[in-house]
Amino acid sequence: MRQTATAVMLALAMSMPAGAETLADIRAELAQLSGQMQSLRAELVASGAQGMQAAGGASALQRMDAMEAELTRLTSRTEALSNRIEQVVKDGTNRVGDLEFRICEMEQGCDPATVGQSQPLGGAATPSQSVTAPAPNAVGTGAGNLAMNEQADFDRAKGVLDQGDFRAAADLFKTFTETYPGGPLTGDAAYLRGDALNKAGDVPNAARAWLDAFSAAPEGPRAADNLLELGKALGALGQKTEACATLAEVPARFPSSGAAGQVSAAQAALACR
Repeated sequence: MRQTATAVMLALAMSMPAGAETLADIRAELAQLSGQMQSLRAELVASGAQGMQAAGGASALQRMDAMEAELTRLTSRTEALSNRIEQVVKDGTNRVGDLEFRICEMEQGCDPATVGQSQPLGGAATPSQSVTAPAPNAVGTGAGNLAMNEQADFDRAKGVLDQGDFRAAADLFKTFTETYPGGPLTGDAAYLRGDALNKAGDVPNAARAWLDAFSAAPEGPRAADNLLELGKALGALGQKTEACATLAEVPARFPSSGAAGQVSAAQAALACR
C-alpha cells in the first residue's frame, strides 16, 4: 500500500512524463494518472485507520485532494490548448484554400470545382512522430543531409534561371521539388520556381507556386518570402484586397524577417490602407 502511494506521488512530482510528445499523449497520461489516483484513494479509504496511519495519517488524503485538483487543472488547460490550436489551424487552412480558389479562377483552363481541400497547415497530425534516418546515399552538409546529385540538380536549375531561360528553369525547379521532397534545398527550389514563372510573365502560376510553397512549409526558412511574393503577385493580378491582407500577414507572422522590411513599399505601391 505504501509503495503504491509512493510510486503515484513520484509520478505526479515529475509533472509530465518524458514520453508525452503530443497533446493526445499528454491527455492520455493525465487520464491514466487520474485513474491511478482514484484507485489509490479507494484503496486508502478501504484500509481503514491502520492503513491511513501507515500512509501518513489524515494528511495523506489532503495531499491526494491537492494532487487531484492539480490533475483536473492540467487536464482543463490541455483541452483548452488543444481547442485553440485546432481553431488556428482550421482558420489558416481555410484562408489558404480561399487563396487557391481565387488563383484558380484567374488561371486559364483551371476549373474551380477541381480545387481540392488544402492540407492542414503544419501537415496532418499524427499521434506520435518518429525521426526518419537519412537515406543510405545521403551526404552530410552544413544545411542538412543532401541526397546524391541533389546539389548538382539544384545548381543546374539555378544556372538556367540566371541565364534567363525562365520557363525551363521553372520546369527544372518543379522536377527538383518532386524528386527531393522534404530535402534541405526543396524550400529554396519551390520559391525560385515562383520567381522563374513570374519573370516569364506567368503571374497566375507564379502566385500559385508561392502559395503552394508557403502551404507546404508555413514556418520554413522561405515562408516569409513566399508570403511576400504571393501578396505582390495578387496585387499584380488586380486582387488588391487579398494582396493587402496577405502582405499584412508577413510582419505579423515573421516580424524579424527580411521580407517584413519590404512590406511597407509593397503596400504603398498598392495603396493599401
